[in-house]
Amino acid sequence: MKFTPPLQPAILIKRYKRFLADVTLPNGDEKTMHCTNTGAMTGCAETGNTIWYSTSSNLKRKYPNSWEISVNSQGHHICINTARANALVIEAIENDQIPELTGYCELKAEVKYGEENSRIDILLSSETRPACYIEVKSVTLLDEDRSDPNNNQSTGGRTDGRNSGQGYFPDAVTTRGQKHLRELIQMVESSHRAVLLFAVLHTGITRVSVAHHIDAKYAQLLTQARDAGVEVLCYTANISSLEIKLTNRIEFINN
Repeated sequence: MKFTPPLQPAILIKRYKRFLADVTLPNGDEKTMHCTNTGAMTGCAETGNTIWYSTSSNLKRKYPNSWEISVNSQGHHICINTARANALVIEAIENDQIPELTGYCELKAEVKYGEENSRIDILLSSETRPACYIEVKSVTLLDEDRSDPNNNQSTGGRTDGRNSGQGYFPDAVTTRGQKHLRELIQMVESSHRAVLLFAVLHTGITRVSVAHHIDAKYAQLLTQARDAGVEVLCYTANISSLEIKLTNRIEFINN
C-alpha cells in the first residue's frame, strides 16, 4: 500500500478528545488534524514524537489531514490508522502473500453475518472449500516491561531482552472484540473456517500475546475460540512514510 499523495511529517504536541491531535509543522506552524485511532494508543502518542499525516482531497472535511504513522523514541514506526489494517490484509491476500489464505476464488469485505448483528472483515469463498471468515485486528501495543501476561507484575524495567518485541492485543477492554470472537466460534460450529488475523502494525513487535492483564474476558474467549477451531494468524509489516506492506508471519503466544 503506497501513500498517494506522499505523507508529510510533523511533531506531535498532544492528542485529545480521542479524534483530534495538535502538531507542529516543519515551518513552525501549528495544525489540528484528525486522529484516525479512537483506542488507548499506549506508547503511540507521546509528545515530541515524529508523526506522518495524509491529506484528503475532500473539501468538505473540517480537518483534511489525518494522522497515519507515529515514530517513537526507539525509532519504531507504528501505523495508528486502524482502518489501514483491513486494506493491507486484502492486498496481501489478493497478491497471494498469505499462504494460509490462498486458493479461494472470491473475496468480499464487510459482509453481514452471525447472530449478534456483526460484519465480517473479509469473507473468502470457493466452490470446493468451506467459506473462510476472517476478522482482522490491528496490533500496536508494545509492552516490554511485563514479565508474565497472566499476572500484573512488572519486570521493573528488565533489560536482559527476554521480553523484547512483545506485543499485546487488545490495548483496552473491547466488548466489540469479544462479540467477534463469539461470532467466529459460531462459524466454526456451522462447519465454516474462521480466522482471527492480527495485523501487527508496529515495527518493534516480534511476537504477539493476548492481553490478559487488560481484558481478561477477551483472553478467555480467545482461548475458547482456539479450542473450538478458530485459527490465529499474526503478520508483521514493513512501515514507512512511503508505503506499508504485510510481510512475515510471527509467533502468537497464548500465555
